[in-house]
Amino acid sequence: MGSSSGRPGSDGRVTRWTGQRERRRHEFVEAALRAIAEHGPDVTTERIAEAAGVARAQIYRHFDDATDLQRAIADRATQAITAALRPVWEPQGSALQMIFVAVDAHTGWVAANGELYRYLMRHSQIGRSAGQDAIVDVKTIIARQLTQVFEFYLNAFELDARIADVLSFGVVGLVDSSVTQWLNSPQGIDRPQLTDMLTRWVWHILNDSLRAAGIEIDPDLPLPPPPPATPPA
Repeated sequence: MGSSSGRPGSDGRVTRWTGQRERRRHEFVEAALRAIAEHGPDVTTERIAEAAGVARAQIYRHFDDATDLQRAIADRATQAITAALRPVWEPQGSALQMIFVAVDAHTGWVAANGELYRYLMRHSQIGRSAGQDAIVDVKTIIARQLTQVFEFYLNAFELDARIADVLSFGVVGLVDSSVTQWLNSPQGIDRPQLTDMLTRWVWHILNDSLRAAGIEIDPDLPLPPPPPATPPA
């Protein structure tokens, strides 16, 4: 007789507990996001428990330790950033419109979620193997998509598409590092100004690459859209 026969319903109890644990983990992570927004990136577990309306010990019934909790929060933050940057996966309009919409989405999310972004910067490697980093993962996902977009247009203009990869990572690095520095020290620059500057800078980088190959395009004229891409889950 199988070993499960002496424990009727045990599999069902395990399944229910697993589902309940995942639901509670999600609730506690959402509470952590609220606590971070209120108290900043150095928020304590006590503050998170307070936001969730439970005792601190309740948190650790559903997370292995503080590292597990921090990793779950960082993972949730990366999901939010990726969702906010949906325009990267659906580019349309003129070159300037495509650039502006993508940059505006990024600066808008960071401006609205500054404390969470700082938290992610501080804890992006928590609980991960050597070489893994949540921030790097997000930038890589975005850059890989931009590579496909750049390859599409470079091929359309019959240009060498091998530069697409370097070009996309360079653009993502410029935008991300600039926005991070602005978040920490805005120097009186408001978000619309930052978005406009970054849009111009990115356009000049792309335009320089085109002009070097003898191609000139009007940045305000609509371009044929690239094939649709599927945002990461």
